[in-house]
Amino acid sequence: MKYFFFLFSFISFAQQTPKVDFIKCNASVYPEMETKKVDGVVTYEFKVISAIDSIRIDAVNMTFSTVEINGKSVKFKNNNKELVLFEGFVKGKNKLKFIYQAFPKQTMYFNVGSNQIWTQGQGKYTSHWLPSFDDVNEKLVFNLNVTYDENYNVLVNGILKETFPDKDKKIWLYEMQKPMSSYLLAMVIGDFRNKVIASKSGIPLQFFIQPKDTAKFESTYRHSKKMFDYLEKEIGFKYPWQIYKQIPVEDFLYAGMENTSCTIFAQDFVVDDIGFNDRNYVNVNAHELAHQWFGDLVTAKSGKDHWLQEGFATYYALLAEREVFGDDYFYHQLYRTSLQLKNAAKTDTIPVMNEKASSLSFYQKGAWALHVIREAIGPKLFQKAVKTYLKKHQFKNVETDDFLAEIKKAAPAFDTEEFKKVWLEDYHFQTDEANVLLRKNAFMRTLFETQQLRKKSLAENRQKFSTLLETDVFYPVKTEILYQLAAVSFEDKAAFLTLAMQTNNVKVRQAVAEFTTEIPIAFKLQYESLLDDASYETKEIAFMNLWKNFPESRATYLAKAQNWIGGNDKSLRILFLTFSILSDEKESAEKTSYYNELVDYTSAKYESSVRQNAISNMLSINIKDTAVLKSLVNATTHHKWQFSKFGRDKIRQLMKDETIRGLFESLLPTLPETDKSQLQKLLNEKP
Repeated sequence: MKYFFFLFSFISFAQQTPKVDFIKCNASVYPEMETKKVDGVVTYEFKVISAIDSIRIDAVNMTFSTVEINGKSVKFKNNNKELVLFEGFVKGKNKLKFIYQAFPKQTMYFNVGSNQIWTQGQGKYTSHWLPSFDDVNEKLVFNLNVTYDENYNVLVNGILKETFPDKDKKIWLYEMQKPMSSYLLAMVIGDFRNKVIASKSGIPLQFFIQPKDTAKFESTYRHSKKMFDYLEKEIGFKYPWQIYKQIPVEDFLYAGMENTSCTIFAQDFVVDDIGFNDRNYVNVNAHELAHQWFGDLVTAKSGKDHWLQEGFATYYALLAEREVFGDDYFYHQLYRTSLQLKNAAKTDTIPVMNEKASSLSFYQKGAWALHVIREAIGPKLFQKAVKTYLKKHQFKNVETDDFLAEIKKAAPAFDTEEFKKVWLEDYHFQTDEANVLLRKNAFMRTLFETQQLRKKSLAENRQKFSTLLETDVFYPVKTEILYQLAAVSFEDKAAFLTLAMQTNNVKVRQAVAEFTTEIPIAFKLQYESLLDDASYETKEIAFMNLWKNFPESRATYLAKAQNWIGGNDKSLRILFLTFSILSDEKESAEKTSYYNELVDYTSAKYESSVRQNAISNMLSINIKDTAVLKSLVNATTHHKWQFSKFGRDKIRQLMKDETIRGLFESLLPTLPETDKSQLQKLLNEKP
């Protein structure tokens, strides 16, 4: 999984794992959008290895019928957490069959606004929608058949073997060949278009996108094949699954999730050419792909070894990006995370090898630890060790010592015990060692040297600044110069700003926009050119600063922004609507239309990023609009925790005003039950 939205808690070893081996699951499932339920018929093949008095399958708040083992009905216990079996099984091979029904409160999400159903197993547990195993050490082959409306696409792990009609519906039959942990099971239902290309090794790479986004296919999935081919070669172990699918869904909980052969990622990363410059899918793409080996093929036994998944995925994603964007980008990303880790170590005293470690530690410090090994023993020996590690433990579970043992075999002189102690068991970040490795790169040496110029006067730095701004050195050096010039008078830095603008580098020009908040009339024309930059973020920054500095030109700026939309969050459209409503430049009829459009964006038919932007701006325009307040209450019931938290926090803040509190109280009778319940809880809280 990508980014720091999630801390994965592993389940401790289930007592039955050494005694019972579940081999295969054949499941037919029937999800239903209207009732938000799923029915299913499941057959498990399992082997009893040694005597055991009961067998347990995780199943949260489900009902069961027709429970059979080896063709005979058996007694069972359903405690709303597990299906517990006491009889009917014998030593050796067995077959379990049952019918179940569930109304999942998590893990399977029914998004009415986008007409999508999708799952998120890691951290949420597949056992909320399919009786399965929370214990990651129980690996088995999953084959899913799904029945749903024929007008939609149904996407599941593995190869689509066939489809056939079933009255007004359609049945999709998916098949896998190799075992995996239950948390990696996935399902997506929605309306998608797709393209398929083959990797260099012949693996089908299938890319999905919503019909409204087909123009964004190339920019969203840019570099995908190159990174796939690179990772197969770099890892030295052939991609272990039959196919690789990638599907964007709306209001996904995280940036992406590495379900086996079937990555799901956030709609936020479906971008056009301009959006690519602001926030693209490349890193998340590479990260989730790397997980197909590190996490899916080999899975950590317990939480303390979680870095074996996230650290590896983070590092190999960086290596893939290095292949795409070059050495300077690679080293700069390592540098940025080194600063985060150095700062975090001031308060975070939990090391990498601890199930309570932070995401920053699991991901970024884990990646740094791998970089330290690779640099110490060399890329070839590192690849040899990784390849052997994967080959030996494929489709199994691992711990840190399994990996370090292969490093020791490949490079006997490398002190794995000292490495483990310093990088994995000590919470400190080894800044000095990291900086030595960073200084191997010429750009990083230049960046460090440029940072040292902060201690000198502008007069001493003038020539150096000019020279650097005119070279093709990687952009962070130039943004560092602009940072140092931020507090300098315009007269003293005008020439440097012109040089920076002339680089035509999106990031450098964005730094000019950011650091130049007071715009002299002499710089107005140049600064206005930022409104045409290939960056939605730059456009927004420039618009805001120009609006503040030049009131007499506001009509011109509104005209410029008239047709702006922005990214998936509609940031630029919402910006235009907000400033049009608040300005004196628009007629009242236009303002009413814009007002209604902005209110509409707060509603549940839009993604949470759009809604949050619109709600925030509407509250600054009219804090008493009941439609907006209802949308805010509805936000508290959203499955995406970030948006739900925004809703709760904003309501608590607003209710400090007794008038607004009274408005919320008056809304109670008009709200749906779930919304009403959430609002009542907030009203009942003590001030």
